[in-house]
Amino acid sequence: MKIVFLDSYTVHPEEINLDDFKVFGEFVHYDRTVPSEVIERAQNAEILLTNKVVLDKKIMSQLPKLKYVGVTATGFNVVDIKAATELGITVTNVRNYSSNSVAQQVFAMILSFANRLSEHSSFESWASQPDFCYYNHSLSELAGKTIGLIGFGNIAQKVAQIALAFDMEVLIYKRTPLDSPLEGITEVDLDSLLMSSDYISLHCPLTADNEKFMDASAYKKMKNSAILINTARGGLINESDLSEAPNSSEIAGAYLDVLAVEPPAKD
Repeated sequence: MKIVFLDSYTVHPEEINLDDFKVFGEFVHYDRTVPSEVIERAQNAEILLTNKVVLDKKIMSQLPKLKYVGVTATGFNVVDIKAATELGITVTNVRNYSSNSVAQQVFAMILSFANRLSEHSSFESWASQPDFCYYNHSLSELAGKTIGLIGFGNIAQKVAQIALAFDMEVLIYKRTPLDSPLEGITEVDLDSLLMSSDYISLHCPLTADNEKFMDASAYKKMKNSAILINTARGGLINESDLSEAPNSSEIAGAYLDVLAVEPPAKD
């Protein structure tokens, strides 16, 4: 059995012993694979591992021996699932491995805004003050603020847990209703979440139905003091509309950990 890992740099091979795969058969891994190299490198492979390399119908249909694709990430939008099903190829992803770290990233962004850490980081500005206190922006306590979570999988649940510890109000919007109420969590419709939240954090998968759903109409519904946070998928946001929203004071700003095109264009 031949196993090919198309972009092993994504799992930090210097920290993980990839030789363990050799127990299962012939194993080959590449740091990175560009689209034009996929077919050649994946020929005769029964198993493909990928993190960011896209496997669409055109590619998979040219790999007759392929039986399994392992996505070494939570999101699996790099694989055409419908085409894989038609071709009899099993696809799995890795769930839950990043819940704590992504939730931590969300609150790093929230606290950076609430406490204005970067704006207060100049020692020279503080040293030149006539008073022992130095403020160049108002600080904002999180207690009593409302965070709205769009999507409520494992990561969002961890974010909610942290938010409750900060005494925040937690609103959630999800495609399927909760099976039963959760203490401290209020389930609302999307418009109510947009209008009521001080912080809005995206935690939903990217699908054809929700692509760019955060657009000009959504920003107009948000508080002009609200912050948008995206650690999910860049394609959820209409970035052109977002670029105008803070300038027109529709929202206070956005913290983006993901973009529609990565890495971003230099402009």
